[in-house]
Amino acid sequence: MQNTRYRLFSSKLVSYFSTSLVGPWKKRSIGLISLLLGYYIGSIVTTYYLQRLNQRPLVVLFMVVLIEILVRIRANVQKEPWPLFWIAIDNIRIGSVYSVALEAFKLGS
Repeated sequence: MQNTRYRLFSSKLVSYFSTSLVGPWKKRSIGLISLLLGYYIGSIVTTYYLQRLNQRPLVVLFMVVLIEILVRIRANVQKEPWPLFWIAIDNIRIGSVYSVALEAFKLGS
């Protein structure tokens, strides 16, 4: 294939999303478990604290601020073969964002 910008973009995109799905079983299992754990944490935070505090904007603001802090910290770390810790943190973040988006679709907002 030719080295076009689209090919480079698609290869970087595939390598970014497949970091936790390829490699030894330890890396794959930690990636999958942390993704499911992030989904679980995100759904618990949105439902439990939403009922307890009864303030949806405050709960969502807290989650957005926490996720943005994690993104900023991860952007400062420039190690290309990511350690398992950062893969797990990133997958927890992705799972929690997915659960919040799914909860918003379920509630219709």
